[in-house]
Amino acid sequence: MLYKYKNDYEKIAMGLLSFIPDLKEISHLKSCFEWYRAEDDRHLYLWKNENGDFIAIAGIEVDDASKLVMLRHISVTPAERNHGVCFKVMDALSKLYPDYELMGSLETAGLLSKWENQNGVADENK
Repeated sequence: MLYKYKNDYEKIAMGLLSFIPDLKEISHLKSCFEWYRAEDDRHLYLWKNENGDFIAIAGIEVDDASKLVMLRHISVTPAERNHGVCFKVMDALSKLYPDYELMGSLETAGLLSKWENQNGVADENK
C-alpha cells in the first residue's frame, strides 16, 4: 500500500533512498532528500507490504499543467527485489494520478517501459 511521506518517516525514507547507487554517499542522499522537500510539486511515497513493513520508496515530480508525473527515483529493499514491488508501486501511482501520464527519468525509464509493456499502457498511448 502506498503512503505519502510525512516527517515521521524520515529515517525510513532516507534508508530506502540509500539503496539507490547514486545516493550511497550521505551528502548526495541528503541533497536528494532536501530536493523533494523544497517544492510542493515533488513527493515521496513509501510502499508498505502486507506485513506492515515499509519496503520501497518512489520519488515523483508532478506537472499539473502538462498532466505528467515524472518518476525520478524508485528503490526497493534488497530482500524484496524481483517480486514485482516496483510494478505495484507504479500501479498505485497511476491510480493516484489517473488523468496524468507517468514518465520516467533517465534512471527509471527502462523500468517504467517494462511496466508499460506488461500493462499494455504503451499500446494505449499510440
